[in-house]
Amino acid sequence: MIKVAVTGGIGSGKTTVCKIFEKQFGIPVYYADTRAKYLMNHSRPLKKQIKSLLGNEAYYRNGRLNRKHVASIVFSNKELLEKLNKLVHPAIYQDADQWFAEQSQSSIPYAIKESALLYESKGDKYVDKVIVVHCADEERIKRVMKRDGSTKKEVVNRMNKQLAQEIKIKMADYLIDNFERSLVEEQINKIHQKLISLERK
Repeated sequence: MIKVAVTGGIGSGKTTVCKIFEKQFGIPVYYADTRAKYLMNHSRPLKKQIKSLLGNEAYYRNGRLNRKHVASIVFSNKELLEKLNKLVHPAIYQDADQWFAEQSQSSIPYAIKESALLYESKGDKYVDKVIVVHCADEERIKRVMKRDGSTKKEVVNRMNKQLAQEIKIKMADYLIDNFERSLVEEQINKIHQKLISLERK
C-alpha cells in the first residue's frame, strides 16, 4: 500500500480534493487537523505537555482545550507556536503511522493523509508520494474569508506563516490546480490511475 499525502496552502481546497478521493474511489483519508484537535483534547501525555508549556489556562475545567485562549497566545508569539508544534506534530506522526498500518491490512492500493503543514513539519519524509493542491492567491483569500468570516489581513497573515505555494509546487510529486470543479475531478482521476499502476509494480 502506498502512503500518499495531500497538502497545499490555506484555502487551496485540500479537503475538497480529499473528499473526492473518498467518494469516487473509496480511498480512506486521515485528516491531520481533525486528529490534532482530537489528540489535544484526549491524549493525556500531550495535554500534560501543553499545560506545562502554556499553563493550566490552556484547558477548561472539563478538560477540553481552550482553543481561543491558546490561539491568542501562540499566534502572537512565534517561539511559543513553534514549541507547541513540536509537541503536537510527533503525536500526529505516531497516530498517522498507526492509522496507515491499519489501512495496509485491507486491499486498498493507497491511503491518504491530508496535512496543511506537511513540508513545514517535515512530514513528507513519512509518505511515499505528495499531492499539492494549489490555486491563485486571490481565490484562496476569498474562500477563507467566506469560510471563516476572517478579514483579508487575517487571511494574508495566516498565508504568510505557511511555506510559499511556489515552493510546495516544486517539491510535489503530483499537482492539482483547484480552480474549476470539473477539471479537478479529471486531474484526480489521472492521479488515481497513476497511483494504482505504481502499487501494482
